[in-house]
Amino acid sequence: MTLAILSALPQEQTGLRALLDQPRLEQHAGREYCLGLWAGRPVVLALSRIGKVAAATTATALIERFGVTDIVFSGVAGGLGEGVTVGDVVVASHCLQHDMDASPLFPRYEVPLYGQAQFACDPVLAEGLRVAAQAVQARVGSHFDASVRRQYGLDAMQVHQGLLISGDRFVSAADEALGLRARLPEALAVEMEAAAVAQVCHDYGVRFAALRTISDRADDQAHVDFPAFLEAVAGRCTTLIVGGLLDHLSQQPS
Repeated sequence: MTLAILSALPQEQTGLRALLDQPRLEQHAGREYCLGLWAGRPVVLALSRIGKVAAATTATALIERFGVTDIVFSGVAGGLGEGVTVGDVVVASHCLQHDMDASPLFPRYEVPLYGQAQFACDPVLAEGLRVAAQAVQARVGSHFDASVRRQYGLDAMQVHQGLLISGDRFVSAADEALGLRARLPEALAVEMEAAAVAQVCHDYGVRFAALRTISDRADDQAHVDFPAFLEAVAGRCTTLIVGGLLDHLSQQPS
């Protein structure tokens, strides 16, 4: 088993490289990949850049070039679901492209010729992320400074699991967020990559899961909150949760 940790931005993987044994860098198709070992198991770290096409390209390279069998997408997202607030964590159960619309030829959101709109995440990987996130939640006081916890409400961190939606838009207006909630009421969070990677993994039969820390409420303040949250919380949270997942997987039979 070779696990890839994929993110859009470098701040979303802060600290992960330092935890790998025998790290080495390789360039391919305009991306830099960091290969190493975690408790003796091969791991690849990669940054896709932003958007569905960039994410799909990088996921394909991870599978074709590096032979990964499992991909976890980690990063930040805007909260949509009721009670999903800044500092919370969302573990995806399914992913959907909210900007996919080939109607009237196909139902809105359905990916043409797939017969489905939602792509399921691997239940084993998703459960590992959920357990790891809950472990971070239980000890949030030991992981983040008090000032950061106060600023982002991390003492009230909640872990959610459900539908994650993706589109090639940074949702940063309240009316747009309200529209998404009305059309897709089960959606917990919105971002720009995971559903594309889920579709690639579906095509290749590769296990996939996604983890998102909520940086904003996808409203008129999203552009203000996003950069600061990336620096203060996102990378640290991802490192802790993904590290917990990797520790869990290292205890499983190969």
